[in-house]
Amino acid sequence: MLGPPPWVPLQQEKLKQEGQGFSYGLNWALAGKGVIVKDRAFYNLMVPELHQKESISGLPVLVRGRSRGASDFLKAQSSKLMKQICSHISSISNIYVYDGAIGSSPKCDAKVRVISDSPSAILSLSSVLWETPVHAVSHDSCPLTIYVGTSISLSVGSNISLDPKGHDGFIAADVERSSVILTGKAFADIVGVKEALTAVSEPIICARGGLPLSARLLVHGYDVVLLFAPEATIQSCKDQLVSADAGLIVSSEGTALLFPTGYSNGPSVYKIPAAIVLAASDSTGALPPSSKLTPEQAAYHFLAGYQNGTFTPVYSKGSSVNPLEIAKAFLAKLKDNQISCFLVNVSEGEKAPIGNEFMKLVQSTLFKKVPPFEPKGGYLKAKYQSFLSAKFPEIPEEFCF
Repeated sequence: MLGPPPWVPLQQEKLKQEGQGFSYGLNWALAGKGVIVKDRAFYNLMVPELHQKESISGLPVLVRGRSRGASDFLKAQSSKLMKQICSHISSISNIYVYDGAIGSSPKCDAKVRVISDSPSAILSLSSVLWETPVHAVSHDSCPLTIYVGTSISLSVGSNISLDPKGHDGFIAADVERSSVILTGKAFADIVGVKEALTAVSEPIICARGGLPLSARLLVHGYDVVLLFAPEATIQSCKDQLVSADAGLIVSSEGTALLFPTGYSNGPSVYKIPAAIVLAASDSTGALPPSSKLTPEQAAYHFLAGYQNGTFTPVYSKGSSVNPLEIAKAFLAKLKDNQISCFLVNVSEGEKAPIGNEFMKLVQSTLFKKVPPFEPKGGYLKAKYQSFLSAKFPEIPEEFCF
């Protein structure tokens, strides 16, 4: 016998089941987030009950509260946008709610509640969040909130003097408010959504003892290796990594993934890394093809993130935590856990190693005896010092080239 059509209210007995249906307690919780339930709020519906997932990319991602650089929008604009999205969702008869987490380790994750005007958005966003126990978000001290307005007017940005230049919607993340707002089809821009969620979750993860890193996880036998490399290099060998997403959390518990991989056979938390590999790009010949670093050298090169004349501190294009603090915590992890450190140059020679060639370089560096780091000439060292001393004047003396 066929069950009721989607969204038909469940019987009272079903409403009492954890994780499905709606409840007055949920309505009160949403009111605390500025959203008033007009008719019903559906909670943690299962995938078969949701519509087909969409896909889109390249929408504007605006972030307020990064640790360095100007914010993409002002506090006053954030307040106005929050009022508009809450008013919009409150005007919708049926509201859809989903609870999840950023980070696969419950000890240092960031709990997330999604409040949406569309079931399609819930399906898409549930794929980027880890499952979390019922009531975990309600009992959390500082959960993140994602507000989704798929049917909100696309002029909402211009109405508050915000011009995101997104014809299909935009993503606005406010680190201070611990919130992300998705308009139009922005919920389907998975890359953009992950960028925004990474920014707002980093301070919470750090406060809970985790170290968020823009790295990839490589498992070789029983060893766990953290890999820091340019995006183009990573994408050329992503099928050999645990996840192509840039996002890991290292804690005393082990190494956790920021976002799900889509594979259910891997552990939720991996071991503490046995080694880290920093990939730099230098076509001048100053950096050797591969070399072994001391923890202090590794922290210095990690903070610099050197890529052929430019610097990307801590290998992240926009951390919401001070990169110097991340580098200090990184050094402490290396020392406390006696993690081996290596540097490889992906621009040495006429042809940059990509794909299998890059992985061969990494593996030979890890498992063969490589010499200590010895750069050629002093130009690159001076370039590092000039950038880092200007950007981070309080850099510890133990950090060294």
